[in-house]
Amino acid sequence: MQASMFNVRVPIETGEEVFLMNTFTDAQLIVSRDVVDLLDRVHEDDVFTEAERAAVDQLVEQGFVVRDRAAERDDLKAFFREVREGTDTLKVTLLTTLQCNFACDYCIQGDHGDYNKTAAKMTLEMAARVGAWVEARMDAIAPRRLVLTFFGGEPLLNMPVLYHLAERLHAACAGRGVEFLINIITNGLLLSREMVERLNPLGLNGIKITLDGDRDAHNRSRPLRGGQGTFDRIIANTRAVADLTRIAVGGNFEVDTAESYPALLDFLAAQDFAPRLSKVTFKPVIRPSTDSGRPELVEGREKPAAKRGVFPLTVVGGAAADKPLNGACMTSAGTGVSRVCDTCNFVDEKMAFLRDETRKRGFATADGVHMGPCEIHKGHAYTIGPDGSLFACPGFAGEALQSTGHIDGRIEEYRSQALRNFETLAAWEQCHDCAFIPVCAGGCTVAAHNELGDMHAPNCHKASFEAGVLSLARDAALTQAAGASAP
Repeated sequence: MQASMFNVRVPIETGEEVFLMNTFTDAQLIVSRDVVDLLDRVHEDDVFTEAERAAVDQLVEQGFVVRDRAAERDDLKAFFREVREGTDTLKVTLLTTLQCNFACDYCIQGDHGDYNKTAAKMTLEMAARVGAWVEARMDAIAPRRLVLTFFGGEPLLNMPVLYHLAERLHAACAGRGVEFLINIITNGLLLSREMVERLNPLGLNGIKITLDGDRDAHNRSRPLRGGQGTFDRIIANTRAVADLTRIAVGGNFEVDTAESYPALLDFLAAQDFAPRLSKVTFKPVIRPSTDSGRPELVEGREKPAAKRGVFPLTVVGGAAADKPLNGACMTSAGTGVSRVCDTCNFVDEKMAFLRDETRKRGFATADGVHMGPCEIHKGHAYTIGPDGSLFACPGFAGEALQSTGHIDGRIEEYRSQALRNFETLAAWEQCHDCAFIPVCAGGCTVAAHNELGDMHAPNCHKASFEAGVLSLARDAALTQAAGASAP
């Protein structure tokens, strides 16, 4: 026997106890230091007292102690194989259009210059073919659930396609006994009660909108082409539909603007629809920038970190020489009702700060640990572009050579090569004994592709996960203390 390589420990501030987490089994415990000492010597000594044997048995049951490293690695490989081959859920992210009605200052995808005149938009004819393709996939794998996420660009700029596929696939799922869930990621400008009322009977699961800070910050960051602000309209639209569906709020921050988000959180907390917000999360604006240091955990405490910039994923934003891919709106992705891309590129301290501030206002948010593996590792998760091209994830949707196929089944060598390339993704195999492999899988493949020039290389943001564990430890300690003081 030996301690699992997926164990993470954080000393509780009192110094008397330690928070233990196993990222593979998701077991979480607050234990005495005697138990930690036992865990450290379990591989050295098989002779235990009766009390120690009972403790070891509990640690084995929860995955903190394993038979041996080889068996644990076999279990890890089986886990990733199950992630790739699992047929319980068929996930389809559909880009109804690459056009957008915003002119965000960090994105050329919106209404800048002549971009919207040439950006792709799915036709109803193509939508019908997409519907037939999804039905064929359901017949092939017999999933329990179909999750359809409408994305863009701004997906509400193409309502005919959105309605057509929602109605067709609702009927297709009903006839097959398959649960059907619809998610929408939108900037919120065209959100309406009429739309939600029409989609609710078809399986609407929730809507994610984006707010880049308080009114002033958002209006500077996400205006219309003429410079008009969009904050008030989005809030009014949210209020109009919040009683009908779940609303998740996401936002984009830069290093020097993160501190402005508490004002937005205070504003949201004061709204009548605040109790209906399902989740509030934030992520960094994705621009080219310089690299910087990352904090580490040493005996559960963060080492001082160097001042950092924004991580340089070039899917959105950047100078002319670094124009983004002509693909999905990565500024709109992130943790929400759909989890299109919530595992990549964190500014570690800022994310921890925003998580804490969000929780203080009573909003649910991502915990920074339970993040993956993401959709790119799932064999039955697809992104479909406006022309019917298939991609492994939205982050590659604008790079034609990364298309893994087409809904019409055409055979083209570059697509076949891309498919083979994505099917062999296993960056986590280079991460050795990192405790976060089960929830990270080696990091964001899009980021590795753009930042490192190698999608098979690990893209490590370990400090983000370490900060998340610190938060979990604090929460667990507070919960335990509250329980101990209760009458």
